Amino acid sequence: MAGKPVCQNGQSTGQTLQGHLGARARAYGRLPLPADLNWWWTVGAILCAILALMLLTGLTLTLAYTPDAGLAFGSVEGIERRLPAGWLLRAMHMTGASFFMLALYVHVLRGLYYRSYQSPRIGVWMSGCVLLAMAMITAFAGYVLPWGQMSYWGADVAGKAVGALPLIGGWLEGVFLGGDAPGTPTLHRMFALHFGLAFLIIGMVMGHIAVVHARGSSSPSARPASVTGVLPFHPYFTVRDMLAIVLVAVAFVAVLCFWPELIAEPANYRPANPLHTPADIEPEWYFLPFYGMMQAVPFKLGGLLLSGGAVAVLFAVPWLDRKVGDGQGVPTLARVAAMLLLVCSAVATAFAGAHHMQGNWLLVARLGMVGYYAYFLAYLPLCRVLQQGGKV
Repeated sequence: MAGKPVCQNGQSTGQTLQGHLGARARAYGRLPLPADLNWWWTVGAILCAILALMLLTGLTLTLAYTPDAGLAFGSVEGIERRLPAGWLLRAMHMTGASFFMLALYVHVLRGLYYRSYQSPRIGVWMSGCVLLAMAMITAFAGYVLPWGQMSYWGADVAGKAVGALPLIGGWLEGVFLGGDAPGTPTLHRMFALHFGLAFLIIGMVMGHIAVVHARGSSSPSARPASVTGVLPFHPYFTVRDMLAIVLVAVAFVAVLCFWPELIAEPANYRPANPLHTPADIEPEWYFLPFYGMMQAVPFKLGGLLLSGGAVAVLFAVPWLDRKVGDGQGVPTLARVAAMLLLVCSAVATAFAGAHHMQGNWLLVARLGMVGYYAYFLAYLPLCRVLQQGGKV
């Protein structure tokens, strides 16, 4: 009988691999991190936990889902009514999507607030922005798959918005929808996109973590490690991360069991009807700010560009706010006020997006859009001037 493969030092290949993994885990546990990291730095661990839950529940749901316009809604109903614990799996997947996007937005806001995008961590910020864009595309594709009323008309609105692009708009709309209107080809495309991007996101998360380790974690005070001191990742930060995950899990169960209406759209529990347009077409809550921006402009191309630009502008942040000196200082009243402006503008635009875009809501959406872009195109470029003046 053939023996185990043996390396030059006499150890088996399995033992060598085990040794390498053990050494890597110990090195990861000893990773030095700034001692002044606060609870906002636990959001990354929360995102990883939710992503694992989404992957496990999503893979199980795909076993019973049928990407066909005539069968998709029925297959989802079958999952909830006939698959053992299917209702729980779908509820966990839906709730996980909302919690993941909420945690992702908080993660981005934390990076903006503490200016974690500045050199030498530009790569960390850019990989995070790519992850945000991938997550949003994946979430939208997943929203189309149940093929309820909102799913169908959401795909129709998105297709028409893409079609507004000059020169290539018609071609892109055809690629997106697979025809003149949403149908089975659309579902096939969305299913492949949702399934494939999920695994690409996992790889991108691993790359994002690797860049964080290579460049080091930012600090709330922006002081060098020689001033703040360092602590090993384990056990000082792993315990805090696990506690944060438990607290989020409690909130997750509470929403799933007691307040599912916070994340569910009742209209999407009716099968898609191409002959009946809903009075209010609105996407999931995490897309409402961008949907509001799209509606706030009287012509489709302008709305599409401003809506997409709200995400694209994040990629330019490291160059809009250039670093001055060795540190950025503790966030002051000006920074807090600017962050409140950004958050309130996004929330106002989201509320406007959930209503008919006319009258006061149209004004709210436009003011919110101006406030959102003012943070990036006015405040961030002024940070250098303010910091040199000692005000930031």
